[in-house]
Amino acid sequence: MYYESKIWLALFLLFVANYNQNYVHGESKVPCVFIFGDSLSDSGNNNNLATNAKSNFKPYGIDFPAGPTGRFTNGRTTIDIITQILGFENFIPPFANTSGSDILKGVNYAAGAAGIREETGRNRGAHISLGLQLENHRVIVTQIASKLGGIKKAKEYLSKCLYYVNIGSNDYLNNYFLPEYYSTSTIYTPNQYAEALIQELTLNLQGLQDVGARKYVLAGLGSLGCIPLRISNGSCFEPLNSASLIFSEKLKSLVDHLNNKTSSNSKFIFLNSTTNAVIDAKGFTVTTDACCASGLYGECIRDRRPCANRREYVFWDENHTTDAWNIVTATVFYNSSYPDSTYPMNIKQFVEQDIKMESEFIKEFISEPGRLYADE
Repeated sequence: MYYESKIWLALFLLFVANYNQNYVHGESKVPCVFIFGDSLSDSGNNNNLATNAKSNFKPYGIDFPAGPTGRFTNGRTTIDIITQILGFENFIPPFANTSGSDILKGVNYAAGAAGIREETGRNRGAHISLGLQLENHRVIVTQIASKLGGIKKAKEYLSKCLYYVNIGSNDYLNNYFLPEYYSTSTIYTPNQYAEALIQELTLNLQGLQDVGARKYVLAGLGSLGCIPLRISNGSCFEPLNSASLIFSEKLKSLVDHLNNKTSSNSKFIFLNSTTNAVIDAKGFTVTTDACCASGLYGECIRDRRPCANRREYVFWDENHTTDAWNIVTATVFYNSSYPDSTYPMNIKQFVEQDIKMESEFIKEFISEPGRLYADE
């Protein structure tokens, strides 16, 4: 027993060394981030698709170091900035371009025009629905299992990663509120439709859990009726605002439900995209117009010169926000103390839960080293 305890002590000291290396010297707070969603998070997955929902041309990327990449903004997306705050040196690569990338740090599956429902976005051409994004993730999980020596080790590793899911906007913008293409608004009331979306989303979250996911960040929808594409005569389109708010409220309730399930060791937080903490941000003088000249679908016209004072604009094109606004949003989601911005905690608190538990574990055994030999 003494020999076994010595082995345990050696392993424990190795754990302490790894802990200090990872969390004292500023490395990323989670080993990897996997991103699911639509054009708000897309970083290039649509570039080679047969779709008109693309942004791999100027003026997109005008403030991004690599230029146009397929991000639907002038610089970084909100999740780009969140991963930087988390300590990642490089942006999480898109699934379409993982060749040569370190997939152990995560993969971005988000795609423009994507929705929770499979048919959402078909009016724009080829699209990668949430279900297809999950299939792509299973491909990556298989590759990670091969790297780590089996699916069991892969799931253990993946359980420590962050899963960011920001999707649903297109289920309204490119589905429910496009009756010329879709019949959903004649089949469902807004409440019924939101419930159908939540049920399908729940199945996809269960699918992620089946392949190792345990830490989920679920983003609610913004005020979709107040994007420039939907503003008319200076007024927001309130039916769209009301419908998307129903979804967000149900998503927050889903977080409560899933966190209270005793049969699961998964944890969830909700991000409120209409939080007052974001709405009250100062310094943005243009809140209802796009910075770039926009075309039929509200996206930038190729090679057209955008506004010069884009740090004062909330919206880059008629659908998507600027890098400057995304900084505000990311910062609020990461460490805001506003009670309505994140639930039941912010991202910083969420990712540091495990760090805190590990720290308390270390302190406990350092203060009571005899416990290492309790079985002797």
